[in-house]
Amino acid sequence: MEITDNGPQPNAFDIETATVENENYRTVAWTGKYLQVTLMSIAPGESIGLEVHPETDQFLRIDAGQGRCVMGPAEDDLPFSQEVGDGWSIQVPAGTWHDVVNTGEEDLKVYAVYAPSHHAAGKVHATFADAEADEEAGGDEPPSWTVQPGSGASDETA
Repeated sequence: MEITDNGPQPNAFDIETATVENENYRTVAWTGKYLQVTLMSIAPGESIGLEVHPETDQFLRIDAGQGRCVMGPAEDDLPFSQEVGDGWSIQVPAGTWHDVVNTGEEDLKVYAVYAPSHHAAGKVHATFADAEADEEAGGDEPPSWTVQPGSGASDETA
């Protein structure tokens, strides 16, 4: 299934099929003025990467595979731990350190909804390393037409 981020235009697609068929670490599927949808594929033993978004709430849904979600107030304090699998959702409040680790033997297929938008529209990262390098180089910023919070707190990764 081909996904094209058409920006803040009306859009509809089979999100479960798109999520399961996605082979990239992260594919931005749709970017709105206030929220964004991304598709993720996490290899066995890998994770989304421990991170915190000070001003971004996230909703994640697992469409295939098994994993473990951890969350907490600091990167070294993650008291929330939950095994997750197909059909599970994860709600990450802004300012919460979080990670989802693939504990299964097949790719973990996830879609994430960010509010506000967090990545460049239509951005595709084949691997976690590609995503990290692009973010460090400043190549993965949300479009200027999105509404972003104003405090200036930066996202962090562990």
